[in-house]
Amino acid sequence: MNDFDAIIVGAGPMGLTFAARLAGAGLRIALVEQQPREALADPAFDGREIALTHDSMRTLRDCDVWQHIPTAEVSPLRAARVWNGASPYYMHIAKPGAEPEPLGSLVANHLIRRAAWERASRESGVTMFCDARVVARELTQDGRAACVTLQGGRTLQAALTVSADSRFSSTRRAAGISATSKDFGRTMLVCRMHHAKSHHDVAWEWFDHGQTLALLPLNGGFCSSVVVTVAGHEAQRLLAMSEADFDADMERRFQRRLGPMQLCSTRHAYPLVAVWAERFVAARHALIGDAAVGMHPVTAHGFNLGLRGAAALSRGILEATARSADVGGADLLVRYEREHRRFAWPLYTATNALVKVYTAEAPPMRFARDALLRAAGTFKPFRDAVAAML
Repeated sequence: MNDFDAIIVGAGPMGLTFAARLAGAGLRIALVEQQPREALADPAFDGREIALTHDSMRTLRDCDVWQHIPTAEVSPLRAARVWNGASPYYMHIAKPGAEPEPLGSLVANHLIRRAAWERASRESGVTMFCDARVVARELTQDGRAACVTLQGGRTLQAALTVSADSRFSSTRRAAGISATSKDFGRTMLVCRMHHAKSHHDVAWEWFDHGQTLALLPLNGGFCSSVVVTVAGHEAQRLLAMSEADFDADMERRFQRRLGPMQLCSTRHAYPLVAVWAERFVAARHALIGDAAVGMHPVTAHGFNLGLRGAAALSRGILEATARSADVGGADLLVRYEREHRRFAWPLYTATNALVKVYTAEAPPMRFARDALLRAAGTFKPFRDAVAAML
């Protein structure tokens, strides 16, 4: 008999939410994570704000994760504006109507992680292996289960293993699944800043020359998550600046459109690398979240895409459980892969194409994208379609 029904490697918000969903249905789940238990229970602020679609919020509610996020920490995203270069023109994106509902909500990544931990850790069906690292993964001799070996020699056995351990997944490689990566040669610096002028719950995306700027509006109107995408050496220079120099630099970059700006959090930097797994499944193994598809953040859909895929896989597993079928069976995994790839591939390729078009520095491309932005902004059906997608 297997020790568990499923072994999930990676206790980020994706792995935790997935574990809670399965354990809530009576399945025995092992969750393996390199970080200590204390770091999972009280994760530190990491600078990242997650833009959640309405579908993602529904999924988190269904998993009983949303209920553990403080209401005061959920910021509405009512509209978005997109600029190109020095042009004062911008495309405004919002849902139609006199008083449109928000496009989505912004929640800090560390708060989603904490909420997912609170949900998963209370499930008796979830066994946590913290401070643990997977060193090997293989099938049993009869092929009816998978075995995971932890550093120190302990082995775990289950009908299914799941990679949820980031876009640089080691268990993906252990399962024999290759992945292609695209290094954009840029680093994303993120932090929170106070500013004198209100953001009015509107997000900004600014494709400037040599940099991309973004502003994600937080509750209260005068605090935002600021995202600056630049070359790696420039990001390191910004990290090393004094707070006063950093404040002045951000005011300059945003052309003082927000008035005086003041840093109110720690600063964090992340290299921008997109990843596409050549397969999303192997024998008794599946990939979810960034282990399957690591998105460029320009469309803010990476977490939403991962959550959609995790929901599809859990749905298949729960249906198999109801039929007393094999939760690691090939038919189930093939259906999951087909569904998730069909949705993920267009979004992944469109996002990479958008990055290429809107970060090219050649003068003809600057002119072309400004013209494209203006044309798209005046075509209401296009704006409404973008708003619906967001």
